[in-house]
Amino acid sequence: MDNSIRRGSFEMTAAMLISGTIGWFVLVSGQPVLDVVFWRCVFGAGTLLLICAAFGFLRRKILTRTTFLLAVLSGMAIVGNWVLLFASYSRASIAIGTAVYNVQPFMLVGLAALFLNEKITLQKLFWLGISFMGMLAIVSAHGTQGESGNDYLLGIALALGAAFLYAIAALIIKRLTGTPPHLIALIQVCTGVLLLAPFAHFSALPQAPSAWASLVTLGIVHTGVMYVLLYGAIQKLPTALTGALSFIYPIAAIFVDWFAFGHRLELLQWFGVAAILLAAAGMQQGWSLKFRRVAA
Repeated sequence: MDNSIRRGSFEMTAAMLISGTIGWFVLVSGQPVLDVVFWRCVFGAGTLLLICAAFGFLRRKILTRTTFLLAVLSGMAIVGNWVLLFASYSRASIAIGTAVYNVQPFMLVGLAALFLNEKITLQKLFWLGISFMGMLAIVSAHGTQGESGNDYLLGIALALGAAFLYAIAALIIKRLTGTPPHLIALIQVCTGVLLLAPFAHFSALPQAPSAWASLVTLGIVHTGVMYVLLYGAIQKLPTALTGALSFIYPIAAIFVDWFAFGHRLELLQWFGVAAILLAAAGMQQGWSLKFRRVAA
């Protein structure tokens, strides 16, 4: 393994481990979801502004009006994605919310087929079927741990909505090839600040230092630092390895939920989580089932 791939693997692993702890900081902050996302965008914008300035990305010629508008549009989807995903954590748990969120590759395939005329193959349909089975297992397991059934199902619906918005953002970002990703991220979080400022509770700011520490960490570490690590890794790693290492994120989230909040998945929920992650891995890695005739 050469140094570039080794460094990229380290960066990708670190980025995914950081992502896996997002739910923990969201819940520990104790703040309403809209406030959490707003302050994440504020502190993230400050961090990404410094990063973009350091890399020389704050030049007028880099962005055209079209690319700027597309970046803003993707920012609206990303911010909505954060709001829905964070709201799912307190209803269906971090582990379940994160697992369901990982159906977004299939939503992206559907949107690409609808708007970009990309072909849906039998192989993709097979993995979609496995993922759907996992979803059914998770949905049918509602109430097994004493949760309110309606809250549990609402949490799953919120995670699905978050996945859909992420797929929309990814579809838009496909048209921003050549634009520095750190600059796109900066525009996205700045969009979030403007969108959510009217809903932020400035008259009831957090009083506990731990709440502010969580919000600052979400902005600086989980947004600024994580983006730098993630994009640095993507530039160095083969696509297949990037996809494989991305599954550290949901696995880390499941264990964080277990250790920090004592949320243990039931057998049926484990089956659903495993089916979704297996299907998403199969989709991203391009695994195919080849049936060969064996001559007698």
